[in-house]
Amino acid sequence: MSEETQIHYKPTARQSLGIPVAIVIAAALVAGAIIYTGSNKPSSGTQIVGGAEQVEQKTPEVTIAPVTEKDHILGNPNAPIVIVEYSDYDCPFCKNFHETMHRIMDEYGADGKVAWVYRHFPLTQLHPNAKKIAEASECVASIGGNDAFWKFSDFIFSERGTNEQTDLTKLPEFAERAGVSKTAYTQCMDTGKFTASIEDAVTAALNTGAQGTPYSILIAGDQQGPINGAQPYATVKQMINTLLTQAGIQ
Repeated sequence: MSEETQIHYKPTARQSLGIPVAIVIAAALVAGAIIYTGSNKPSSGTQIVGGAEQVEQKTPEVTIAPVTEKDHILGNPNAPIVIVEYSDYDCPFCKNFHETMHRIMDEYGADGKVAWVYRHFPLTQLHPNAKKIAEASECVASIGGNDAFWKFSDFIFSERGTNEQTDLTKLPEFAERAGVSKTAYTQCMDTGKFTASIEDAVTAALNTGAQGTPYSILIAGDQQGPINGAQPYATVKQMINTLLTQAGIQ
């Protein structure tokens, strides 16, 4: 099966890269995707996505919103390489890529070389519960902070099978395990505090060029390029090593 269905941070100066990010990414990519079908946004270029039954997907130009203190960031926000992921909590390929990104962060995050930014892109026509889970994660973050958000997200992905939907009845338990009061969490969810913001996140993802999940953008210095699908660990590692080498970073 294919592997896809704080303070305002001011980046530090980064060395120029000898090879454009888009070329590095294009040389490494072959993956599948869960395709979003709700947008007719014009795009340019193509990329082959899919598993046994590959389809041609338009690859839009990248117009990503800047990373700010409002984002969920794991690692050094001023890292020379930042991977911004647009994800759906109930997407099977997102579960795989979540594991891949944790391996990447274990290897490159500790010494500040890579940062991981998580943004929401729930595909409700495919995963009707994904929007509610995204709202829950924002409630957890608003109460418990960034660490609680990441712990909660890890529980969502790790506590379900690849092709299973999240059991919504477990969300309060996950919130509590992430360090958040169940009472505070329930009150937040009852108010629908983050309903509109998740809808805005979907719009922002589409504006960025996302057409499926997971969809990520790798940013290195003033260059950036899209990563379609749940690329395997070896592929992501290859991209990072190439860019770090070109930047003269050991």
